[in-house]
Amino acid sequence: MSDANKSAIINQLESIVGSPYTLIDSAKKQPFTKGFRFGSGEALAVVKPATLVEIWRVLSVCVKHDMAIIMQAANTGLTGGSTPNGDDYDRDLVIINTMRLDDIQLIDNAKQIIGFPGSTLFGLEDTLAPYGREPHSVIGSSCIGASIVGGVCNNSGGALVQRGPAYTELALYAEVDEKGELKLVNNLGIALGSSPEEILSNLESKNYSQADIQQTEKLASDHEYHHRVREVDAATPARFNNDGRRLHEASGCAGKLAVFAVRLDTYPTENKQVFYIGSNDASVFEKIRREMLSTFKNLPVSGEYLHRDCYAVSKKYGKDTFLVIEKLGSKYIPKMFNIKRTVDRFADKLTFLPAKMSDRIMQYLSYLWPNHLPKRMEQYHAQYQHHWIVEMSGEGISEAKAYLEQFFAANEGSYFECTPEEGEKAILHRFVAGGAIGRYHVMKRKDVGPMMTVDVALRRNEQAWFEELPPEIDNLIDAKFYYGHLFCHVMHQNYVLKKGVDAKQLKQKILASFDARGAEYPAEHNVGHEYAAKPTLKSFYKAIDPTNTFNPGIGKTSKRRNWSEK
Repeated sequence: MSDANKSAIINQLESIVGSPYTLIDSAKKQPFTKGFRFGSGEALAVVKPATLVEIWRVLSVCVKHDMAIIMQAANTGLTGGSTPNGDDYDRDLVIINTMRLDDIQLIDNAKQIIGFPGSTLFGLEDTLAPYGREPHSVIGSSCIGASIVGGVCNNSGGALVQRGPAYTELALYAEVDEKGELKLVNNLGIALGSSPEEILSNLESKNYSQADIQQTEKLASDHEYHHRVREVDAATPARFNNDGRRLHEASGCAGKLAVFAVRLDTYPTENKQVFYIGSNDASVFEKIRREMLSTFKNLPVSGEYLHRDCYAVSKKYGKDTFLVIEKLGSKYIPKMFNIKRTVDRFADKLTFLPAKMSDRIMQYLSYLWPNHLPKRMEQYHAQYQHHWIVEMSGEGISEAKAYLEQFFAANEGSYFECTPEEGEKAILHRFVAGGAIGRYHVMKRKDVGPMMTVDVALRRNEQAWFEELPPEIDNLIDAKFYYGHLFCHVMHQNYVLKKGVDAKQLKQKILASFDARGAEYPAEHNVGHEYAAKPTLKSFYKAIDPTNTFNPGIGKTSKRRNWSEK
């Protein structure tokens, strides 16, 4: 495309959203063109609309001029799924960042919500709290500031055992059909008008009544998951991104549609109790898992696993994030990450400063603060290799108390009932683990090789859930960190390699071992640009985006128009 045509397109985008919100300077685009942990590329412009109608108008310009489009929210993904990757696209690319559109609307007395494309889980928790309701997902270690729509588009799993992956069949989105025409699809279950701009304007202004909200049998969450996770003898994983049963329009689309809004169920808030469990035998945890899932009347709320080494790295390298959330609240985290990005952009211009300068500053500052973890957790860290934070609610609390007391009278290991403060700190300690491992790698970078992360869904009947690598692989790894959602058999496995090790080659060997065990990957972070989409996922992408206009190249697929491989 000629420079004159590019300038004309940029002028059109500026006329829609304004010059301050049409970024063309490389330094200003960088936070949007570089992934949170993986991937980076170039974009003609980063556009930040303020209304749903503005998104539609920006999309219209991009489609008219045959641009590739990436829809982006918080850019917190671990596999680079919401940024460009490389420079081998056959068209110019525009990123539409939706974070200015953070509205959340409540319907049916807050039993359901409508989340706009920039709305976040932080915002949803705060919105629902006065109504005694909770969102589908809670904030995890990998999704600090994550968006609601992003979770749905990636079938994100989250920590909650009873609720499964983020899923809905009720969404408002734009697609580009096989003829290359942009169309708005209103499957939100609300009568909002006929023309695209009328529909979008009415939704944004909440210009609809209770009578316009249709009674529908379409799902706004995965109603079947609580049965699925109990099937502990099934030879397939409970949840994973390639699961065709939960790929539907916006759900699992990975940015192959432009999603304006999603409608989701919420859940009543219940009294909760955290149990902290320790053991030196991985089979003990598997026995508890199987018995709780298959025999308990009340499913656990969550069950977060930490290996001893992950506990230690989270304690040392996640302290600053832990303290920010504990002292200032989770809402401050996006601001902290914006500050970090600004510091890093400035430091990158000064070649004598090390990379990731903000991480180094925050790490050294964290040393000034005393130990932040409860005494009983620290005692368990010294005593046990495996740690499990099990949260129960309602009648499940007494059920778990009786079971654990009887179980540990006859089995290795122990448990304690957390005080409210201990419970909050235990869960928060687990949630900062992912970022802490990244910080560890930054601080050790001179002495180690690359870092490799895998999220894997093991078979529900898998007994040997804790990974034991063969010596020829283990000898190439400097440090291993394991954590995950143990009831769902979804594990996050992080490897810091020794210097000189070929990360891509080693990862293929590890993934091949998962294939041999009947595991699925990725489990909940989606393919991004790091994993190859398997046939089910690739076929879904082609069906919903036949011209390959949106997020081309996702899942290592073609980046070219109409899915051409040439």
